[in-house]
Amino acid sequence: MQNLEHKVALITGGSKGIGYGIAEALMQQGMKVAITSRSQDSADKAAATLNKAGKGEALGLAADVRDFSSQQQAVEQLINQWGQLDLLVANAGLGHFASIEDLTPEQWNETIDTNLTGVFYSIKSCLKALKASKGYIMTISSLAGTNFFAEGSAYNASKFGLTGFTQSVMLDLRQHHIKVTTIMPGSVATFFNDHQPNEKDGWKIQIEDIGQMVVDLMQMHPRTLPSKIEVRPTKPA
Repeated sequence: MQNLEHKVALITGGSKGIGYGIAEALMQQGMKVAITSRSQDSADKAAATLNKAGKGEALGLAADVRDFSSQQQAVEQLINQWGQLDLLVANAGLGHFASIEDLTPEQWNETIDTNLTGVFYSIKSCLKALKASKGYIMTISSLAGTNFFAEGSAYNASKFGLTGFTQSVMLDLRQHHIKVTTIMPGSVATFFNDHQPNEKDGWKIQIEDIGQMVVDLMQMHPRTLPSKIEVRPTKPA
């Protein structure tokens, strides 16, 4: 089992939801975690809450995954702060759901730019640091990346693309001793698509479940790589 204490992670979209749950789990292992949000205020507030736990260390960074230079600046800030990067969790994502008749070009572009191109930018920005640490890349895709549904053309396209992109990157980077995994959750109790988590969400995957999965992957022996993981609620409502 790998010791994670003092290792460093960058989590995009980490101020709430799945990203926040992953940050909590990693910090319980003594890791240093930078979380990004498009709003510095949101990133700072989430980091402050995480730091109250007394384990690990959290840093809030303002960054937009749709902007390559913004991602590069976030990585530079992290390296200046902690000197290394061991894990990138490319988590930031959004969804617009509508019939192709009603889906706007702006909604299409925002979905693809965030969920797919944003991951490309995040990985490109982190490659030098991850090569140096023989680190790990995890992308948060979705079961929508293998199962299509009505009114999901933009979201399906982004997540199908992300799943394929990540698997190809895995093949590109394995000889550099960089692990790459895509995690494909089903229904998770988060704020996604303006949902407000409530007591009726007990049947869903919880953010701490995804956090535990990331910890387990990080602690796995370097010789073994689960490259694609589908995870779903045991018993849907």
